[in-house]
Amino acid sequence: MKDLIRFLEIVHIFLKARIDKLIARFTSTSWGFIALTMPWKIYSPKESDGDRLSSALEQAGPIFIKFGQLLSTRPDLIPKDIAKSLSKLQDNLAPFSTKIAIEIIQDELGKSIDQVFTGFTKVPIAAASIAQVYEANLKESGKEVAIKVVRPNLEEKITKDLSLMRRLAKIIENNFSDTKRLRLIELLEEYKHIIKDELDLRIEASNMKKTKEHFKNNSLLYVPKVYSEFTTKNLLIMERVSGTPVDQIEDLKNSGVDLKLLSERGVEIFLKQVFTHNFFHADMHPGNIFINTKDPNNPTYIAVDYAIIGSLTEEEQFQIGRMLLALIGKDFKEIAEILIGVNWVNPRTNPNELERTIRVACEPFLERPLEEIKFGELLLHIFDSARRFDLQMQPSLMLLQKTLINIEGLGKQLYPKLDFWSIASPFLKSWLSEKYNPTKIKEWTRKNALEWLEKARKFPRAAESALNQLNKLEQYHLESEKKQEEFFSKMNKEKRFSNILILIMLMSVVFFGIYRVIN
Repeated sequence: MKDLIRFLEIVHIFLKARIDKLIARFTSTSWGFIALTMPWKIYSPKESDGDRLSSALEQAGPIFIKFGQLLSTRPDLIPKDIAKSLSKLQDNLAPFSTKIAIEIIQDELGKSIDQVFTGFTKVPIAAASIAQVYEANLKESGKEVAIKVVRPNLEEKITKDLSLMRRLAKIIENNFSDTKRLRLIELLEEYKHIIKDELDLRIEASNMKKTKEHFKNNSLLYVPKVYSEFTTKNLLIMERVSGTPVDQIEDLKNSGVDLKLLSERGVEIFLKQVFTHNFFHADMHPGNIFINTKDPNNPTYIAVDYAIIGSLTEEEQFQIGRMLLALIGKDFKEIAEILIGVNWVNPRTNPNELERTIRVACEPFLERPLEEIKFGELLLHIFDSARRFDLQMQPSLMLLQKTLINIEGLGKQLYPKLDFWSIASPFLKSWLSEKYNPTKIKEWTRKNALEWLEKARKFPRAAESALNQLNKLEQYHLESEKKQEEFFSKMNKEKRFSNILILIMLMSVVFFGIYRVIN
């Protein structure tokens, strides 16, 4: 009975927000007409579709808020105006009772709060959909800490609401055939995994420690220390850090910070996390980023909230690197071939038609000066234009796109003339040359042997294609790098060896098959 009441409550919230208008927007069938003629049309809110949906998700509760945040990262599935509205769902929710928070903290620690902390603040400094944060000092050492506490009874609520959301998704997909491309059930499964990780603060603590290790010899990014001895599933104790919020531009200027250098360092951090570490902070909105201004000529970043972390497969890394190189070289044919070759679009897609579509979407932007180009938005335009070719993107790539858009946006905010490509270009050239040189390809082929034989056949060709992009870029920038020449030389010398190696592997497979048949 309770489930039914909750179900009706959620349905009422969304009908009041005129979700039927959104459904009609996604379908051209008679269902859209029916939806618009039903009794709930008495509600006539003046807000935009995106704002109404955002408000409805907030009213429905924390789980729906988190789903809205996830949906905002999937502009390949929903219109850009709705994605923009949903991105406004930030960590400014009403907090739960401090009395209950103290009870949770004491239960998790097995001690009274006075035995562990002094100066515990009774008012939370931040309240989000999953947890809220308090300030205190460790009694033993006097160290300033932040205390993150998961909202009570959240797991039970999540289980119930996810079940209800799944039912609603099935109803929508079964009755509105045009909405099937939204892949709501798939999105819910993706969301289920994300929310599961966010509910366990030990995972966030692990993410923080891993990121801190990655930057232990690099002062560009500071990660707060985690106090593991006090950290549990529902409680995270970390070093309290202070800094200027990254979007407080005037305060940064008044501190004498070199904004150009700061914006460039933000791009460098992003590239290192994505391509060097393959472990990137995927929730880098302004509320989670602060700047250490103690040395204005050497500003550094401080990032918090490591609940959502992104990573790519080796192939995704490689193809995204190639795609960025192709973008600046205006090689739309290469981009089309990448999308088809890795099955991100329908493999039966006509390459010429896809190339033409991408060209129309991207060419006007690439005609601008480099400092005016936003590569995150360019990727968005590529994915958006490819939707009619049955684009199917992995969640990891959508997180990457969202992160790139955030980083670029913050960088442009800090320094409007930021040239993303002047930083990314040499980085990607060096990364591709180092990671995918012939020697590395041979090692990769040997290591993966029979399991990756088919990929081994395609990989050298793809690597050579990437090298061609590098060569085109050299002409574009009128540069000549010794490393690039050496790379091509190595490729030519060892190309024959790679082919022989692959032939030997193919023969091994044949002989292995014959042996199995005989025996």
